[in-house]
Amino acid sequence: MVLSGLRGAVGFLTRVPVGHSERAWEGLAGRPGLFVPVGYAVGAVAGLALVLPLPAPTVALLYPLVLVAITGINHADGLADLGDAAVVHGGPERRREVMADTTLGVGAAVAVGLGVLGLGLGAFAAASLPWRVALGLAVAGEVGAKLSMVVLAGAGEASHEGLGSTFTGAGRGAVLAGLVLATPAAAATVPSPAAAAAVVAGPVVALLLLVWARRNLGGVNGDVFGATNELARVVALHAGVVTWTLS
Repeated sequence: MVLSGLRGAVGFLTRVPVGHSERAWEGLAGRPGLFVPVGYAVGAVAGLALVLPLPAPTVALLYPLVLVAITGINHADGLADLGDAAVVHGGPERRREVMADTTLGVGAAVAVGLGVLGLGLGAFAAASLPWRVALGLAVAGEVGAKLSMVVLAGAGEASHEGLGSTFTGAGRGAVLAGLVLATPAAAATVPSPAAAAAVVAGPVVALLLLVWARRNLGGVNGDVFGATNELARVVALHAGVVTWTLS
């Protein structure tokens, strides 16, 4: 079931054509910690864009493009829906209605725009670092982003039946498994703690969004998972670059 769950994680988090079987989905549903290994693969491939001998502005454009090519836009759609929900007036029910609406508003445009801008600027900064550091931060940032969703699954409660309820309620065991799997990524820039800062940034973003979601949405849903992944990646990359610069 672990191998099936890993296949499900690859199919859920990337555009790699591994198929979408019921067995794979069931194997993943009870093991959200399997998000983390996928982060290693995605981070390593996308990180190659940061080490190419290209001008930094070109790298800043190429890095988000590679990520979109690998992972698609499902999680970015969650960020867009969360942006609309964040700016609408009303209680949790009204905000969930806005998130379910297929029409995107100004909040969505601003949220996605800032997300892409933040990712590009992070790549621009990382392009000036030693290649092993840049690649290590790309991997650590992606692992941190996937770990953020594991934290949501372990600590969050679903706002309603749906994608979010598939993963929430996983408990402390899932979080512990995710932390163990993420540990090697945190050591990618030793003796500098830059990679560790990138990995830790993921859970921090998750906990902050969890507090917001409980208050404004009544819990976690699929869009919150997607938005957390996108925001955690951006924050993790910047946290790594800043930590490397200051250490």
